[in-house]
Amino acid sequence: MKYLQRYQDGERMNHWAVALLFVLAALSGLAFFHPAFYFFSNLFGGGAWTRILHPFIGLLMALCFLGLFMRLWRDNLINQGDQAWRAKMGEMLRGNKDGMPPVGKYNYGQKMVFWALALSLLLLVLTGFMFWRPWFDHLVPIGVQRIAVLVHSVSAVVLVLATIVHVYAAIWVKGTVRAMSRGTVSESWARKNHPLWHAEASRKPK
Repeated sequence: MKYLQRYQDGERMNHWAVALLFVLAALSGLAFFHPAFYFFSNLFGGGAWTRILHPFIGLLMALCFLGLFMRLWRDNLINQGDQAWRAKMGEMLRGNKDGMPPVGKYNYGQKMVFWALALSLLLLVLTGFMFWRPWFDHLVPIGVQRIAVLVHSVSAVVLVLATIVHVYAAIWVKGTVRAMSRGTVSESWARKNHPLWHAEASRKPK
């Protein structure tokens, strides 16, 4: 079976670093999101350590994602072909891929997840600084901090939901996980799911 290179080693390492830090940030954040999840603080040495580590973990995750963003943002720009794919999104959700318009490296759904991740992370970083004690909170009025906490929480929920969609889609479309585990995809997978990218990748010199 013939395989095509979809991701370089650096991109895959970057992706898994973000994934690991996301899990740590999510668990430490959940500890303060609701009392029912406070037991997660035991994973980080207790409540005090969880509160100290969470913003540093989150900031490191955002920096790692920035590296991934700089590599992938051009491929995730919305184009005219995406509008046709969006119009037939219902067919895709029903499992009917045959009638879907041809797409490049990413389809419209994947692009929306990418930008949801990017925007939610940006808001998490900006709002997180506003109530990060004891470093920056004294610079921001209490009223603004309260709004920042609300936006931070909503952005975290969006980030988690977008990540769930991302993981589910990777598992749902057979052969996708290989792209981030080994860096390659089968030619038949590429031809079926991303025909325009398949044509482009097939023309590249080996």
